[in-house]
Amino acid sequence: MSRLMSRLLYWLSRRRLSTLHVLGAVLGWGAWALSPSYRARLGDNARRAGIALADRRRAVAEAGRMSAEMPRLWLRPAGQPIADPLRWEGAHWIEAALGRPGGLVILTPHLGSFEVAAQAYAERFGATQPMTALYRPARQPWLRRLEEQARARPGLSTAPASLAGVRSLLRALQRGHTVGLLPDQVPPQGQGVWAPFFGQPAYTMTLAARLARQTGATVLQAWCERLPHGAGYVVRVEPLAHPLPLETGLSVPAAGAGDGAGAGTAGAPAATEAAWAEAAATAINRSMEALILRHPAQYLWGYHRYKAPRPTP
Repeated sequence: MSRLMSRLLYWLSRRRLSTLHVLGAVLGWGAWALSPSYRARLGDNARRAGIALADRRRAVAEAGRMSAEMPRLWLRPAGQPIADPLRWEGAHWIEAALGRPGGLVILTPHLGSFEVAAQAYAERFGATQPMTALYRPARQPWLRRLEEQARARPGLSTAPASLAGVRSLLRALQRGHTVGLLPDQVPPQGQGVWAPFFGQPAYTMTLAARLARQTGATVLQAWCERLPHGAGYVVRVEPLAHPLPLETGLSVPAAGAGDGAGAGTAGAPAATEAAWAEAAATAINRSMEALILRHPAQYLWGYHRYKAPRPTP
């Protein structure tokens, strides 16, 4: 099965982006039709956010396009630039942050071509300030190997979503590098708090805020818009709509520390620290909501955002 899939992915990687987006739209609707649980989750999540029916329908096709464009992005040679037209809006925010003490944290939700966003950063800025991106390894061994090879690019490395990965992110920021995070990805148990996301509690990472508070990193948000008819991409960068509450006067906990009853630190009552963690997670969710609502058709509404967290690896 892995050999067959590898051949299929290789074949797809050689197709034009416009062709892949046509195939992807069919794939998206096929997944929607064949999976009642996916269909219900996508509909429920989008309705909860007040998304219009037309945008919900477009989101079905856009999810398939995201999957279909992956082989073209992943399987090109490591030193070869992204094959499709790509432009930037707001790159000056990154340029202004390069070289600042504490490094840079870029938050990119499950919106548009988020895989392209990381590789586009590496292509433009990686030689000056490399990025380490947090990711969740695939369960299938063959796909996990492919992901690791595809995402390891000049100026871009990866860290697994585990405590070891968190330590890698902290070291990267301490070296003045950049860290990339999916802030709407459900973190492992003990690495987040419950905070509202489109009106319903969702287990939300506090990692970005903890890293920024510990290192003094600049925090920006970015997303990569998928242009119609295979015309390429636009990477958009801007500050968070709702800044993180970093100036608390509390002593700083270790990055990746849990947010339960024992999350307090010396000189910081546990209740106060827990309130800060919830405020930070809420600020992140509100920023992501504002971004998503500007471009709802390209958000992955089928992602299981409200699930219970898995045990810490």
